[in-house]
Parts: sequence; structure tokens; C-alpha cells
Amino acid sequence: MITVLQRVREARVEVAGEVVGQIGQGLLVLLCAEQGDHDGVADKLLAKILKLRIFSDDAGKMNRSVQDVHGGLLVVSQFTLAADTKGGNRPSFTNAAAPDEGRRLYEYFVEQARKVHPNVETGQFAADMQVHLVNDGPVTIPLSMNA
Repeated sequence: MITVLQRVREARVEVAGEVVGQIGQGLLVLLCAEQGDHDGVADKLLAKILKLRIFSDDAGKMNRSVQDVHGGLLVVSQFTLAADTKGGNRPSFTNAAAPDEGRRLYEYFVEQARKVHPNVETGQFAADMQVHLVNDGPVTIPLSMNA
């Protein structure tokens, strides 16, 4: 699985002009399942995201996790993170999980996140989404876990 984490002051996702997910301070989690990924990979990735110390402490050092600051998670599916651009100017997405498996893993990730974190919002899988955010820092972290 591949993710891009963005530390945000606020973020929201709109579909057809309606807000479907919204958080204040926290992490925007752009998430892509790849071929060969399974529940165990999603579990490891979630654990890493929840414990990653990228929020500032009182001294201004990145020493706190999203859990420490009681921040939200806004999880948005984004298969384009699996883009392969080596073979020309048009990206290939053959490394992305098949749509049914991608949806299953996305939903599994969200379900597991909701079991252990009190504020989890989502986008809408496979929808045309508009993502609005105020990146805090800016802090943007690419992260991946392999099967």
C-alpha cells in the first residue's frame, strides 16, 4: 500500500458539491492499494500512521502523533499513487490493485481505523472528488508498506 500523508489544519472532501468528509487538525491520508496487498499490510500501515510523530510538541519539534494531538484522519482513496511513469508520458496504473480488491482494502483500512481512532472521516471510493486542505507546515510524507 502507498500513502501520502499531509498534516493539515483542516481538510474536506466534496463529491458533486456536497461535503462527504471533513476534519480539523489531523492527517489527510491519500491511500492506494497495490497488487498483492492484503489485510496485514493495511494493519501495519495504519499502525505506522497512528504512531508517526509529525506534530509539534511545546518546543516546536515534531514529537507528537495524530493520536497524541487528538487529530482527525481523513482517508481518501487515490489509485493514482500507483502511477508508473517510466514508459513514456502517459502513466500506467497496472500496479494498482484491481478495483474490487482496492475497494475492499480501502474499506478494511477505514474500518480498522475507526476501531482504534475516534475521528475518522472518508472520501468516496472511485468518485470524482474535490479535496480541499490547509497543509500545516507544510508537512507531506510519502509512506509505503509492501506485501
